[in-house]
Amino acid sequence: MLRKFSSLIVSRCGAYCLRTQIEHITSTMNAPCMVQQQRGVKVYTKTGDKGTTSLFTGERRSKFDEVFDALGDIDELNSNIGLARQHLVESSKHVELKDISEFLERIQCTLLDIGSCVATPPNTATEKQLQRTEFDSKLVKELEEWIDRYWTALPELKNFILPSGGKSSCSLHVSRSVCRRAERKVSVLFHKDEVSADVAKYVNRLSDLLFTLARYVAFVEGNDEIIYKKPK
Repeated sequence: MLRKFSSLIVSRCGAYCLRTQIEHITSTMNAPCMVQQQRGVKVYTKTGDKGTTSLFTGERRSKFDEVFDALGDIDELNSNIGLARQHLVESSKHVELKDISEFLERIQCTLLDIGSCVATPPNTATEKQLQRTEFDSKLVKELEEWIDRYWTALPELKNFILPSGGKSSCSLHVSRSVCRRAERKVSVLFHKDEVSADVAKYVNRLSDLLFTLARYVAFVEGNDEIIYKKPK
């Protein structure tokens, strides 16, 4: 239920485009019916023309509010992970990378859920709203298990490396960098009690996972990682 509901919340907050919401909702509902219902809906609403946007709680804040900064970075992260997935699908012939592509899709769905959590600050939300957007803490453990699984399969890291190792690996490095920025924005909200600790933990672990996967993909594809050398 949270997955279906997440898209509607984040859409209301103006962080994700309508097309993303249609694709997400129709993946779990009757697609032909949903597409027909959405045909008469315009992408623009004009409700934000005065520089404010509504949270799921009904509260309106300026578009440069820290909540929308975080939502924007989470959206950008999701898009970059989608691009990394597409590179994996198109360029990799290695069967062992199929699980990574599928898990990245799962992460993209989870990021929509995180967007719902961010759009529902605990200090202004009702108990019912918090229940509908509650984040599953077990997802943090899931990321940790994936990190351990792939990190132990890699050669020991003895030097700093540059983002490298092929198109798929580099795309994951870009995602990792965007994730770090999203983490900084979420951390600001966490210290203001506007997002749960589990959400902050998840974004933190995700950046570690993306770094691990970037290295693993380069390793499996047989691409060299470029070692940092101090310019002389």
